[in-house]
Amino acid sequence: MTPPAAHSALPRPRLLIFLDGVGIGPGDDGVNPFLRAELPVLRGLLDGQVPTLDAPEIRTASAMAWPLDALLGVEGTPQSGTGQTTLLTGRNAARLFGRHFGPWTPTSLRPVLAGESILARTLAAGRSAAFANAYPRGFLESAYGRRPAAPPLAAHGAGLLVRHEEALGRGQALASEIVNTGWRTRLGFTDLPDIGPAEAGSNLARIAGDHHLTLYAHYTTDHAGHRGGMAGAVRALERVDAFLGGLLQAASPELGILVTSDHGNIEDVRGGHTLNPALALGTGWIAERAAADMEADGLRSLQDVAGLLLEGIETP
Repeated sequence: MTPPAAHSALPRPRLLIFLDGVGIGPGDDGVNPFLRAELPVLRGLLDGQVPTLDAPEIRTASAMAWPLDALLGVEGTPQSGTGQTTLLTGRNAARLFGRHFGPWTPTSLRPVLAGESILARTLAAGRSAAFANAYPRGFLESAYGRRPAAPPLAAHGAGLLVRHEEALGRGQALASEIVNTGWRTRLGFTDLPDIGPAEAGSNLARIAGDHHLTLYAHYTTDHAGHRGGMAGAVRALERVDAFLGGLLQAASPELGILVTSDHGNIEDVRGGHTLNPALALGTGWIAERAAADMEADGLRSLQDVAGLLLEGIETP
């Protein structure tokens, strides 16, 4: 029997890298660590530039960077719980909840996240999906898991919170902080390999190459933003840049990559969440599709990201 037309061609693989608390900041190197950090990979993609509020959109032959509205038409400062839920579902979670809320996902929004996330919808469409982060067994039942971020909740709802220390040791999962230092020193898994950011990026490329949709979440950028201070913010961004370098070097040309966030923070070291737009960075076919969507006046807010990532998965 001939398969339905909607499923006659396999969708191109796509990878969402979620960076917590990364916005587009002012063109002032006194407060914006993007202008101080050594970012050879990002600048290489963007012809030597980084986006700022003065020039937030950059299109090159290799990539595209653009701003995403994180305010969502709701008064107040954007927060992680509602921002991440919006990003992963396409629903305006701040409006659903009645306000911006964070850092964890509010209880009333958890059923929406479980049932309507990009991971759940990819599986429902008969495609393959992966959550690349490793989490300790029983995480959601532990004290740390009582106030969870949206990515592990979405993965749990889709039955994909399945990568633990064994997978991390084999390079078949990644630590949320990119490197394994926290697992080795704070969680006591001293047998795990001590890898660098580039090797972690290469591991992620391998995981993403085996699935139609892969999600990876990184939170250290937001932690650095909350601590304030230029040095810590620069270190956090340089780690991400090296990670992206390893990923891009190992990734298949077919892989479309979207790097984005839930709200601003690290881009202004004066401390705390900002009202700035979230950063989006696309490479490969994702960049091409994003440019076309923006020409049609789409892809302007966090709410538009899910549709981009599900294109060709839920639709022909």
